[in-house]
Amino acid sequence: MLEETLRQHIQEVLKSIGAPDADFVLEHPADMDHGDYATNVAMVAAKKIGKNPHELAQIIVGELVRRSILDIVDISIAGPGFINFKLSDEHFTHLLDQAILHGERYGTSEIMKGKKVVVEYTDPNPFKEFHIGHLMSNTIGESISRIIEASGAETKRACYQGDTGMHAASALWGMMQEDLPAADASITERAQFLGRAYARGATSAKNDMVVHDAIIVLNKKIHERSDPKVNELYDIGKAWSLEYFETIYKRLGTAHGEGKAFDFYFFESVTGEFGKKLVCEHMGKVFEASDGAVIFKGEESMGLHTRVFVNKEGLPTYEAKELGLAKIKYDTYPYDLSIVVTANEINDYFKVLLEVLRQIFPDLAAKTVHISHGMLRLPTGKMSSRTGDVITAESLLFDVRARVMEKVKDMQIVEEEKDAIAESVAVGAIKYSILRQSSGKDIIFDFEQSLSFDGDSGPYLQYTYARTCSLLEKAGARIIDPLGEHQGTSVLHKLLLRFPEVVARANKEHEPHYITTYLIEVARGFNAFYASTIVLDGASDEPYKLALVKMVSLTMRNGLQLLGMPTPSKM
Repeated sequence: MLEETLRQHIQEVLKSIGAPDADFVLEHPADMDHGDYATNVAMVAAKKIGKNPHELAQIIVGELVRRSILDIVDISIAGPGFINFKLSDEHFTHLLDQAILHGERYGTSEIMKGKKVVVEYTDPNPFKEFHIGHLMSNTIGESISRIIEASGAETKRACYQGDTGMHAASALWGMMQEDLPAADASITERAQFLGRAYARGATSAKNDMVVHDAIIVLNKKIHERSDPKVNELYDIGKAWSLEYFETIYKRLGTAHGEGKAFDFYFFESVTGEFGKKLVCEHMGKVFEASDGAVIFKGEESMGLHTRVFVNKEGLPTYEAKELGLAKIKYDTYPYDLSIVVTANEINDYFKVLLEVLRQIFPDLAAKTVHISHGMLRLPTGKMSSRTGDVITAESLLFDVRARVMEKVKDMQIVEEEKDAIAESVAVGAIKYSILRQSSGKDIIFDFEQSLSFDGDSGPYLQYTYARTCSLLEKAGARIIDPLGEHQGTSVLHKLLLRFPEVVARANKEHEPHYITTYLIEVARGFNAFYASTIVLDGASDEPYKLALVKMVSLTMRNGLQLLGMPTPSKM
């Protein structure tokens, strides 16, 4: 609120000096010693009205001082004309009190109240393995969903899955080459069987034209549902895949529908026919025939790739299915905003899709945002599900969890708690590694750095939160009072009050990494405070120090939950 008030006063001053349109920045300076807010307004306005920036800054400061804005105790000029603002200790004390009262709601807002948003992410294909690329999409999409929810929007989660196509036919061919798993086989064993079947089918098709042609026939049968035996085997494999995916979602904390992870599940087997119908309806206007196929020609006029939407066999391609999905998704849930999270390998394809969408459903195109992420790799390199050399999400979770167990094996707690902690830390370590930087960058998962309890890592944040829980538990019924006696306002105190702004920025830019960066700052600030301060000392400022600990605990918990990371209270 104070930032809005201050911005309004600055705009009124600009109007009075003849520069009402100056596009200035009001932000927190990187160095808190320079003040609590800073603005470049004088330098921006000086260019517009032809004045010296420093002289104009003096005029602006004089006007702002004359207004005696509540809670601003000092306004100064720095460098060539930056204006710095220092706020009162009472202002920060009041905000800390209000923040603690907000509790679990601290960081939430109503910025997007009344909006309907659907976030589509993860999108694993039945008959193929749930690999670490899906893990990356799931982590980013889930965090973005939580951040949007915290901003007041009605948020639905969607998963779009390719249950038809050559990959399904390849897997089905592979399934036919050996006995199915035993009736008592675990769902993981069944998923592994499907992964092997797909790899076998895809590899055989590449090396043997007879197999290749047989898989093409299978693909058409699957699409048409024309062969009862094929249908039965297909339905079994698809059901196994979907059941297995739910076990992964549960481990990752994606659980928001009625007993399911997602609110909506969309499938290519449904979107394909509708997408083909749309393509046919727009022949000659958006699409054209080419060698027996139907294409969108984007190279000449729009600088985009030419893409096939219906192939020579008369089957809708992925592009046509995605076109159908956009409309089906809106008909299912009339959204104000549709966010689609995918790997950046399909960026060029998605540009074509958005252009087609603009020509057919311009209103839906305007409501669609594509967020692409980089690749997640281990130091061993890239993976390929076609050859079977795939790094599954489950295998990565297993490896990370095993390493965490080595770290916690000597902890004096019961084995069940060790298991729970190991699982929470493993999930947190992986998710933080994905979310710590902007979405578009590739990531090499470093086991040592990711599992560090002292540094830029998920476990470090979780450990900090657990530490606050332990300290508050020791405090018992002692008084916690943010209005209690204390000297000045510390950097940690001020930093804690920026959380809502960080969440708002993460929401605006759809970038969770702003929250990870902020939480690391809070964790470092708290651990420095804890190392130099005895909190439970019975001194007159103990209630205030406990209030800081309480605020760190709330901020860490709320922040970790927005990232989709577990919050163990013991570590």
